[in-house]
Amino acid sequence: MKALTNTDFNFKGQKSVYHGKVRDVYDIDDKYLVMIATDRISAFDVILPKGIPFKGQVLNQIAAHFLDATRDIVPNWLVKVADPMVTIGMKCQPLKIEMIVRGYIAGSAWRDYEAGAREICGVKLPEGLKENQRLPHPILTPTTKADEGHDLNISHDEIIAQGIVDKDVLEQVEKYALALFERGTEMAAAQGLILVDTKYEFGILDGKVILIDEIHTADSSRYFYADTYQELLDQNLPQKQLSKEFVRQWLISNGFMGKEGQTVPEMTDAYCKEVSDRYIELYEKITGKTFEKGTTDNLADRIEKNTAAALDELLKA
Repeated sequence: MKALTNTDFNFKGQKSVYHGKVRDVYDIDDKYLVMIATDRISAFDVILPKGIPFKGQVLNQIAAHFLDATRDIVPNWLVKVADPMVTIGMKCQPLKIEMIVRGYIAGSAWRDYEAGAREICGVKLPEGLKENQRLPHPILTPTTKADEGHDLNISHDEIIAQGIVDKDVLEQVEKYALALFERGTEMAAAQGLILVDTKYEFGILDGKVILIDEIHTADSSRYFYADTYQELLDQNLPQKQLSKEFVRQWLISNGFMGKEGQTVPEMTDAYCKEVSDRYIELYEKITGKTFEKGTTDNLADRIEKNTAAALDELLKA
């Protein structure tokens, strides 16, 4: 199986290109963004040395599925899915925060809580919580949006005090994030899943708040299986989950947490296929659709051709 780990295209009207941890973003005429979901995978803010086949397609198609399903809540940037791995959208001015919504205490929040923290991003947490336990209500735990290195937790009051986002815009974004989480929770429940936590990114276009980037994917979200949740919680056992957390746990168990001097464990072809299968399982489980694998021969050529054709159509309009 082949994986796409880098791109270097030159599209009509291209102004610049940004290579992120997972996505490559091409600016077209300062109006559109071509976002290519590569097969790169990152954990602990480190890009791992091997790509995961079909991961980019999974993320791109899940994001499009949920962006279409939430347009009634908040306008979003998506204009056209040009290729299984490519979304074209409106260019917005991104806000310098990520809105993380947590319905359960898991992942980094649990690690902080277990270490003694009883407040995250200005939100007080009750005593006596167990790992993966449902919180009394979903909470907002924003982070700064770092271009490089680690994102940092930040509170509502700190965001305003530091002038990162205006108060009225922040309150609108918080309202949207909670409403999106509620919709995502309902859609997950319909598929027998629990949406545990997720992140949203927003931008400004023509003075309005716009939902951007991906939503409710395996890279931005954590899902538990609903049918085994309570039993596993009662027995203090790890939850069966669909998320990237299993990759983080594999890295942790092999002595890697992104710290200086640590080495990424070997990613064998068999392990990469296992991760790929987990991503495909997530797609089928959360969308209720059968995953149709795109052709992997000449991936770059396919993407370039499909994207160029879609841009020609948009730029003529």
